[in-house]
Amino acid sequence: MMKRIRIGVVGGHRGRALAKLSDIFEYVEFAAACDIKPSNWYEKQWLMPGAFSDLFPNAVFYEDYDKMLDEAELDVVIVETGADIHAEFCIKALERNIHVLSDIPNVANLDEADRLWKAAEKSSAMISTGANPNEQKFTVLLQDFYNKGLLGKPYCMEAEYIHWTLPGSEENIHLNENGDWRKLLAPIRYCTHSLGPLQTILEEELRTVTCFGTGQQTDEVGTMMYRDDMMCAQFQTDSGVIVRLMRNGRCRANIGHHNYRVFGTEGYMERIDRFDKPVIRYNSFRELDTGLKEIGGEFMPPAYANNEKATGHGGMDYAMLDHFFDAVRFGKEPPISLRAGLLMTLPGIYAEESAKRGGQIMRMKYPWDEDFSTIME
Repeated sequence: MMKRIRIGVVGGHRGRALAKLSDIFEYVEFAAACDIKPSNWYEKQWLMPGAFSDLFPNAVFYEDYDKMLDEAELDVVIVETGADIHAEFCIKALERNIHVLSDIPNVANLDEADRLWKAAEKSSAMISTGANPNEQKFTVLLQDFYNKGLLGKPYCMEAEYIHWTLPGSEENIHLNENGDWRKLLAPIRYCTHSLGPLQTILEEELRTVTCFGTGQQTDEVGTMMYRDDMMCAQFQTDSGVIVRLMRNGRCRANIGHHNYRVFGTEGYMERIDRFDKPVIRYNSFRELDTGLKEIGGEFMPPAYANNEKATGHGGMDYAMLDHFFDAVRFGKEPPISLRAGLLMTLPGIYAEESAKRGGQIMRMKYPWDEDFSTIME
């Protein structure tokens, strides 16, 4: 058992948040941070109580990532850079046999997927995917419902991630200043929050996709300039399971972010989030009472409901770190594997290409496939 874990973090706001949360764990030592902006370390930042250099005086700040990996004697690197630049940071850590917790999406293109997969295969270190929605209450209950046979075989699933935007708001200004990827990344590429929870009960890969985008319907100065205000994708497995996903780039409806619906041969489960009142509903024909039952749809994982330390996105972040650090300490398998991460990442890359081709149906391949190619057909 590893008694103490020395961690380093690369990336801005999200990296600072996870570094601060990691410090709660008594066996974790926050040793180093890396960022291209020194001000993110030495000056007070958005939503933070003070400058990180004051909060963690014993941690060392680096502007050079390679130097941090070579000098800081780290056991773990948490990669929290922009959503389109995760892979290179992960690969460099794995090449030095340093464990990695990578935020999602794992990769930005098929070439990165191939190189990251091969780097993970060669490394003696572990890489885990930081998909915190896979830790939420809905995901835990969905897996339990499925494992008990109450859902049956899932045959149709839906998800949406609608994040409203308010021009000129403090949040929008901050996110734009600290993440160019938010302006450039097609909305459907950020599909991991939606697909990840659903794929925990799928026993096969998503294999075909068709996707359409609305185009940009408004031209407002100072807002996030997405190519499409809304994108809709439909995926299918080889056995015929359908997964439908809607993602937005710009939206004025402040209705609630994450929604899921799962239709099974024996039952049904949904999480509907409207106006900060999320609920989970379910039923099963394997029970005498087939009416829809309703419970709270908060994010907090059931196992952490009475843990006062469980914070960060409703407790999901704490659960994610707890499971990851546990795997590092005791040499366990990663809680959310790289394979699982790529299964929820690559469909967004293919979906974007389908939209570019006018909704063309495309066949999706993964690095573990014998005929995998980094060139889309």
